Amino acid sequence: MSAPDEAGKAKVGYRALFQNRDYRLLFSGLAISMSGSWAYNVALVVFVFNATHSPAWVAAASMTRFLCALIASPFGGLLADRVERVRLMVTLDTVALVLQAGLAVLAALNGAVVLAIALAALTSVTGSSYDPSARAATPAIVGEEYLAAANSAQSAVENLAVIVGPAIAGALLIFAPPAVVFSVNAATFGLSAVLVGQIRARSQPADITKGGTVGPLKQMAGGLAAFFESPTVMLLAGFSILASFVYGTDTVLFVVISRDQLGTGSAGYGYLLAALGVGGIVMAAFMNRIAAVRRLGAIIVIGMAVYCLPTALLAVVHAPWIAFLIEVLRGAGTIVVDVLAITALQRVVKPEVVARVFGVFFAFVLAAVSLGALLMPILLGIVGLKTTLLIMGFAIPALSAASYPWLRALDARALADLSAIEPRIATLQALDIFAGATRAALERLARSAVEETVGAGTVLIQEGAAADDFFVLTDGKVDVSAVGEGGVEHALGELVPPDYFGEIGLLERRPRTATVTTASPCTILRINGDDFVDSLTEATLSPTALGGVRMRLARTHPTATLSFGQSDPVAPAD
Repeated sequence: MSAPDEAGKAKVGYRALFQNRDYRLLFSGLAISMSGSWAYNVALVVFVFNATHSPAWVAAASMTRFLCALIASPFGGLLADRVERVRLMVTLDTVALVLQAGLAVLAALNGAVVLAIALAALTSVTGSSYDPSARAATPAIVGEEYLAAANSAQSAVENLAVIVGPAIAGALLIFAPPAVVFSVNAATFGLSAVLVGQIRARSQPADITKGGTVGPLKQMAGGLAAFFESPTVMLLAGFSILASFVYGTDTVLFVVISRDQLGTGSAGYGYLLAALGVGGIVMAAFMNRIAAVRRLGAIIVIGMAVYCLPTALLAVVHAPWIAFLIEVLRGAGTIVVDVLAITALQRVVKPEVVARVFGVFFAFVLAAVSLGALLMPILLGIVGLKTTLLIMGFAIPALSAASYPWLRALDARALADLSAIEPRIATLQALDIFAGATRAALERLARSAVEETVGAGTVLIQEGAAADDFFVLTDGKVDVSAVGEGGVEHALGELVPPDYFGEIGLLERRPRTATVTTASPCTILRINGDDFVDSLTEATLSPTALGGVRMRLARTHPTATLSFGQSDPVAPAD
């Protein structure tokens, strides 16, 4: 396919993404609240410094917020798995509104700085559940096809907020005190709550307490275990965490570069940070195509190289505009790594633990940023600015390149695994009941399905038994019979491939409504019932499939009413 064709396809993909009403609401809420939060960050620094005239107090305010968010992040992910996510995000927006309104009143009254820092820290704790909720809710809102595009758009708006937020704060602070900026931020949380509250797609809270027998620490341990369960996820997330470490070093390096290398003083720090954001925004337009590539090893290594190698050039650059362009290029590199990591987490991790995994992931990200910021002054003090720039420019890409054989092996393993299950995926995809299922859901089902060969006369489903598994018939034929409501057993016909059975008991949460017996030697795919229902959580059952389920139920239980499928979202089983 030609480049213009690919570009046109990407545009259509993003256009279709923003035609999704629920995603527009989520995206708008995030864009508004994040811009307000970046403006508030600037106002908080100004308020604390004006009140204390102490850089140490400014550092204390920043570190307190940062550490609170780091510690709270795993707990935040846990909460996002236990509570319906849209409702949780609306609640968190409302709490943040109250906290920021309190901060505005405190600033207007020239209140205690310690109390202001406490309110800021509580706002950070509130946000620790919001990000995992939003990331975990995204797959159900946009589906598999537009997942990478959605993550790219969200990363772009994060980068845009880095530019717009401080600019808004700067303009407001010229004419008004910090209290006004805090009030504006409170209003952005309120508007976000109104927008997000209109999202129709809802999640099903998971009982991660296992009936009250598992405490919070073990629940969080489940998220940590899931994070390390997949080598692919762990490696991609590891590169994103490494990129976060580099960002942490940037927060210190930019100050020194601006002062000693570019001669732009303190203002230069903001320009360099904004340039990273510009690069991320530009690159976001191409991420949908990049994320669709199956061999990600080389892309990851190139992304890390683009992010880090240009840093070495700053050792000999003294022109601010060249430094700005270098940071734009670096910003394009880092979004590649981040989007691939987040998309991998959403695709591979099980839905019931995905928010907890994001809580762990964001905790690692915050820890990496903190470590980079703490280590950079030490390195600068030992080897100086130019040597530090060379080290940061070459050491991280070298480390990434050294890991490429591992990345390539993971790519090869993933492709071999996908090739092995592709026939099963094709079989499942041809069934009307999976017409709305995502590609990721079909891959999970194909991997978990057990292929069995059974002889003639085998009873696969017994009427009245508890519903446990879902069956796909790939070879042979089966007879279906039922007593039903009539009290006399009668034949309902036979099924031949490709067909399925066992769905009514699982979807309706009721005992089996018919008996299914093999009429010849058969090959079947046996799928765990919970996995089957989970695969439909993010989909809408097609009218054809829904009609088939209703017709089958009517043949055995004419007076029964089908409860499943009466609303758009498919509810997972308890």
